[in-house]
Amino acid sequence: MGKTFVFIPEPLQIKRQSMSEFLPSVIYTFSALFVILDPLLSLPIFTSLTKGMTPGEINKQALIAIGVAGFLMYIFLFFNILIFDVLGITLPEFQTASGILLFILGMQMTLGVTIGKEREGPQSVAGVVIGTPILCGPGTITTVMLLSKQYGVLVVALSTALCLVASWLVLRYSQQIRSLIGDTVTEVIGKMLGMFTAAIAIKIISDGIRALV
Repeated sequence: MGKTFVFIPEPLQIKRQSMSEFLPSVIYTFSALFVILDPLLSLPIFTSLTKGMTPGEINKQALIAIGVAGFLMYIFLFFNILIFDVLGITLPEFQTASGILLFILGMQMTLGVTIGKEREGPQSVAGVVIGTPILCGPGTITTVMLLSKQYGVLVVALSTALCLVASWLVLRYSQQIRSLIGDTVTEVIGKMLGMFTAAIAIKIISDGIRALV
């Protein structure tokens, strides 16, 4: 097509933000990403896949899961503009479509239903299975890209790092957490996070539709 794509990271807005503006942005983006990553929802799956493993092996699988999720999240964080240009789509179009997917994800989390078939991985690849698509699926990628447009790359990069650390802690001590809070509480928390996901999705859809019209 003869086009030259030059990627300029979306606003390094931290330089123009006061601390009173920066901290709320980090807190909000961290909360949104943590809800979408939802490591608590993956507890039952992770504990079953790592059953019988030593603490060292569990830690290794947790690191693999976080590494896989983090790699995908940062790829789409830093190169989302280039991806849009190559595909020839606009943010409002992507925002509306991805918001619908997020809403479906939230309904699945809340109602405990599954749309389509999921592939199961063996124990040896527990970390990869948890890393994607359970932790970093379409919903997570969508949220990273949209938040970077609104709050800037630096804010979301920091929030992503904090979320990955928090998620690693959840996975690393998954056996202890599940034993402490029990299966019932784990399921209730997962459903609550599903409702928050659906609420975030509705906001994304409404913003996308307003931008289109």
